[in-house]
Amino acid sequence: MPKVARLDPAETVFFLCDMQTRFKPAIYGFNEIVLTVNKMLKVAKLLNIPVVVTEQNSKGLGPTTPEIDLDSLGDLRILTVDKALFSMMVPDVKTHLQARPHIRSVVLFGIESHVCVLQTALDLLDEGYDVHVLADGVSSCNREEVPIALSRMQQAGTYITTSESAAFQLQRGAGTPQFKEFSKIIKDEKNNTTQAIQKLVRSSL
Repeated sequence: MPKVARLDPAETVFFLCDMQTRFKPAIYGFNEIVLTVNKMLKVAKLLNIPVVVTEQNSKGLGPTTPEIDLDSLGDLRILTVDKALFSMMVPDVKTHLQARPHIRSVVLFGIESHVCVLQTALDLLDEGYDVHVLADGVSSCNREEVPIALSRMQQAGTYITTSESAAFQLQRGAGTPQFKEFSKIIKDEKNNTTQAIQKLVRSSL
């Protein structure tokens, strides 16, 4: 029987992969990925989910784009790592995960889908984590790469989902103290969600 792999906020970490300034003109739907990322950061803050951020060769490719509100996370941004490896699973990231043995699931978003996102997903699967990749939160320079990358990740055991679906899985139900604020996030982000879905998910089908 296939593994169910439900998302639980107490056992989940978000991985934000290489959303850097120099990539902005090259990546298909970059602005829409930013919309998805900022929505998920709001969810992280509400549900107290830690976030790991990587930057690929930041000296040459710049920092994470300032349109992404990383500062709002405070202590929830547990790590920002400059890397040369394509995968996010560099030694510093592995060390932080090992220090949190309760973490079972990783929600992964960023760029590029067929390179750093794919290799991160495969490395996480090798380490035994449940990996959930947001179809409206990943892309590549060539949009034709995206559906192939998503298919490859799914073949390996990754769960392909959307930002709103993942958010509702993490929220789980309406009978919690934070549901009112969660509902407000979903309503406030409705147009952004539609924009990202239409740009990124339709292109990957």
